[in-house]
Amino acid sequence: MSDHYEFQSDFARKYLAKGRAEGEARGEARGEARGEARGEARGQAKGRAAALLSVLESRRLRVSNEARTRILACTDDKQLDVWIRASVAVASVDELF
Repeated sequence: MSDHYEFQSDFARKYLAKGRAEGEARGEARGEARGEARGEARGQAKGRAAALLSVLESRRLRVSNEARTRILACTDDKQLDVWIRASVAVASVDELF
């Protein structure tokens, strides 16, 4: 069947429209869920990065602009967790990397 076929019966047009509307609604819901998940992941990474910087600053370790940028740009939760754990024992921020 061609994409350009126009159904003649009201019955067919009604159910075609209903199917399209349901498909659009499902697609929209999936897109919203994916967007929310990405937003949550970014928020968690930002929180971990902020926690890491707080630990380093509370230990009075100098955090260069380069290191701060690298930490804040990191979106890998596992890497951030490694850095957070290490941050309590390092003598300088450079030891994290």
